[in-house]
Amino acid sequence: MRDSFSTFHPFVNFIYFAAVFVCSMVFMHPIFQAIALISAALYSVMLKGRKAVKFNLLYMIPLLVIMAFMNPIFSHAGVTILFYLQNGNPITLESILYGIAAACMYVTVIVWFSCYNAVMTADKIIFIFGKIMPALSLILSMVLRFVPRYLAQLKVISNAQKCIGRDATQGNIVIRARNGMRILSIMTTWALENAIETADSMKSRGYGLPGRTSFSTFRFDSRDKVVGLVLIGLMLVVGAGAWMGYNTIRYFPSIHVKAISPLSVVVYIAYTFLCLMPVIIQIVEEIKWRFMTSRI
Repeated sequence: MRDSFSTFHPFVNFIYFAAVFVCSMVFMHPIFQAIALISAALYSVMLKGRKAVKFNLLYMIPLLVIMAFMNPIFSHAGVTILFYLQNGNPITLESILYGIAAACMYVTVIVWFSCYNAVMTADKIIFIFGKIMPALSLILSMVLRFVPRYLAQLKVISNAQKCIGRDATQGNIVIRARNGMRILSIMTTWALENAIETADSMKSRGYGLPGRTSFSTFRFDSRDKVVGLVLIGLMLVVGAGAWMGYNTIRYFPSIHVKAISPLSVVVYIAYTFLCLMPVIIQIVEEIKWRFMTSRI
């Protein structure tokens, strides 16, 4: 199933991810964090299917639990003491909740970044930053493009070395380490050669020269305008709520958070729509498609 949000203009995609990245890293309020984490997980599953489910269950959830348990062991700030360890250090409610919040923030940003990599392709990055920062956009596009190529080339090199008995899984520990270093050396040489060839190819085409034009299939149409305006409106509502303090919470020395009010509920709903915008767009497109096909 194709992601409908990926078909929008690169500026719309980039502004959305910039907004959710900043909010996920800044907002420590549990309601905001729960909204962001659930939205990121849903979007990642919608983009990658079973692969995302496996990634979230096997890596993200254990990482969240480990980080949440590690904080109260090393941080003992807070006034609500639950119990004492054998060494005399207290375990406080504030440190536990702060550890959960920090772990949730960390995992949410990782999941958002996995969605970003799936939506923001190299051509979109070059389109956005090509005229402003041509060298940086070229580097970013090369890095993103080389990640899947590295994995594919690593399999090729590993299979070739395995045929002659020099794979990292063959022999004793010393031989495996030597074979692994050889494979790493081959991969490094291949990566440097490809980077030089790509840079020379782009330079020969006049990339980054003043006045140079480039072909692009991206057009900012009416659909992008509507979604862009909605996106900006939701960002303004969330920003106003943050300015009024509805996104803040104090963990130390004691927990303090603003009481829920009708205005804060409006901010929560706006943030929910902001984070779930790609999912909502996909659902709307699916409904429209089924309605159109049912009339044929």
